[in-house]
Amino acid sequence: MSDIDVFRKQKLGRGNSLRGASLEVTRVRPVHACLALLLALALSSSSVALTPPPTPRHEVEEVIHGVKIVDPYRWLEDRNSPETEAWIQAQNNYRLEVLGKVKGRARIRQLVSQLARHDTYSMPLHRDDRYFFARRKADQELSTMCMRKGLQGEDIVLIDPHPLSPDHTTSVHLLDVADDGSLLVYGIREGGEDEIAMKIFDVERRHDLGDSFPKARYSSINITPDAGGFYYSIYSDEGERVKYHRIGTSAEGDKLVFGEGFGPGIGIDVDLSDDGRFLLFTVYHGSAARKTEVYFIDLEKGGGIRTVVNDIDASFVGEVGGTCLYLKTDWNSPNGRIIVVDLENPVRSAWREVVPETEEVIEDFALADGYLLVRTLDNVVPSIKVFKPDGELVRRIEVPAPGYVSLPRGRWTDKEAFFTYSSFHIPTVIYRYDLKDFTKSVWAKVDAPIKSEDFELKQVWYTSKDGTRVSMFVAHKRGLKLDGSRPTLLSGYGGFRVSLKPYFGIVPAAWLKLGGVCALANLRGGGELGERWHRDGMGYKKQNTFDDFIAAAQWLIDNGYTNPEKLAIMGGSNGGLLVGAALTQRPDLFKAVICSYPLLDMIRYHKFLVAKFWIPEYGSSEDADQFRYLLSYSPYHNVRPGEYYPAVLFVTGDADTRVDPLHARKMTALLQASTASTNPILLHYDTRAGHSGGKPTSKYIDDVTEYLLFLAWQLGMPLE
Repeated sequence: MSDIDVFRKQKLGRGNSLRGASLEVTRVRPVHACLALLLALALSSSSVALTPPPTPRHEVEEVIHGVKIVDPYRWLEDRNSPETEAWIQAQNNYRLEVLGKVKGRARIRQLVSQLARHDTYSMPLHRDDRYFFARRKADQELSTMCMRKGLQGEDIVLIDPHPLSPDHTTSVHLLDVADDGSLLVYGIREGGEDEIAMKIFDVERRHDLGDSFPKARYSSINITPDAGGFYYSIYSDEGERVKYHRIGTSAEGDKLVFGEGFGPGIGIDVDLSDDGRFLLFTVYHGSAARKTEVYFIDLEKGGGIRTVVNDIDASFVGEVGGTCLYLKTDWNSPNGRIIVVDLENPVRSAWREVVPETEEVIEDFALADGYLLVRTLDNVVPSIKVFKPDGELVRRIEVPAPGYVSLPRGRWTDKEAFFTYSSFHIPTVIYRYDLKDFTKSVWAKVDAPIKSEDFELKQVWYTSKDGTRVSMFVAHKRGLKLDGSRPTLLSGYGGFRVSLKPYFGIVPAAWLKLGGVCALANLRGGGELGERWHRDGMGYKKQNTFDDFIAAAQWLIDNGYTNPEKLAIMGGSNGGLLVGAALTQRPDLFKAVICSYPLLDMIRYHKFLVAKFWIPEYGSSEDADQFRYLLSYSPYHNVRPGEYYPAVLFVTGDADTRVDPLHARKMTALLQASTASTNPILLHYDTRAGHSGGKPTSKYIDDVTEYLLFLAWQLGMPLE
């Protein structure tokens, strides 16, 4: 591969963004640059030319595996420098100035507020005769932690996070509840950070206990049946570890139970069986790992740590029911199957298959009332199947239309389970499923102002670059005329075995109500069609993901939905990498891009925060072969000076402790310096927001309003 040195030491053109009274700026093409300039000036007597704040170039040169790399914005990796702080403030001011001139904000904000301001509930956690859940009322900024005594009991607020921070950016999250409902463990989260401060709450006396824990990444909280303590996983620079905390003692003395010898990049989950007898450890070799290891301790009989599997390159994820361990695996079964291991005799020769592999993909499963509740995908359409422990199919729980179905929540000895369902045009419903008579009833639902019957959703299949058939869901107002000019918002993910389905969210719901088309592509790298689908979009095959996404955009154009001046793409996290690659590989195909919490510098990504977990998915530039395919698509390294790029809004924040905000900072600077178009390159940088959530409702409404305003402006949607 020849050197990719897109940061040539020449003066780079920076196109000025022309702003008229309504800022209706069209895509500028090289041939029509002068015409577009004259037209923009003629259409408005109050045109204002806005340019992004200047960003100094301080080139850092290095040779990696024989390839020279020049990075002009390495200095923006240092968040603590005064120069970076000043740059962020200038970028935020620039964005506010540009978008402040766009008309239609009031209408969008009203619509977003109507869709966001309603009562919401989480799936409940059932313990004894009590149900624990999160609830946010329509007029509240944050979710409170609540309890009901009995299914029809009144909602009792246990913990209210509103007093914890004046700006309502501190939230609380339920982690586990004791079997008798007498105490619970919860986390306090500042902004959107993944790290939390863990607390123990006495349900009867309504106050926190004195036990204190350092702020850290905690997961897999398991309170023992006697409520005397709990097991948990904690991440540190040395790696993830499982510890036991005895309630009433200092966390500094918590006993190390498992994990010694496993380094960074290895994840460990711990799960305690409902009866407290078996302690299960699952070791993940990276996110969406090809290989997992499973161990357990019989706490009743003792005897130390025993191995279930550690020598097979496959995924094994399980749950204990009675004395049996049920494992969902892709071992010799890329669509998944479920095997059972007798923990009193866990030798491999005694393993039994209870749910075999079929053409349907097994996503995951849960246990409740002695049944296996298996979530499946049939050509990306979800359902839940109920099996007896011996594998006999009892029921299939269907859903009204293609959409999102959560993993059911239940326990081996419970007589019920809960799951959620939604779709682009169908607000979220939480169902209670009664396993005595196999009936479902509504436990809670979102009362959002949208008439589902006014919209239609369909699944289409299109052909990618290499001939692979790919699924996509498309939604719009019923009877919409397809004249090739419909504002269309395309999204996707394509990574880490994540299976995306149409879901009810404020952005898609508002976009549909504004008259837009929503499209969701099921790209390789995800898990929609099994483990083969995942592996065909990871590592050296990652370009397949981007080819699938680009082909989805082309299909929407070819089939009369839209055109490049009316097509926007949106993605976050790994989806941010997706849209970053799409805009650098096919800038002519899109008018606007929202790229949030993204990975963009794929040569250095693994050096920051917890990114070592993702090396099995992407590869690492420290390996010569992996470096070359990472460089071939790394968005930051494939920006071309003088290219006519679409409008881009980058979104990130300081509380993202998962994907370092440096990616968005550097890419914003580089695109602003490189683009020859007048389309704006903007940065929305929140010093309190994080990778996933953590925002009060009013802040969420503000942000979504801005995102939709940016898209509607760029795609020419009438808002007045």
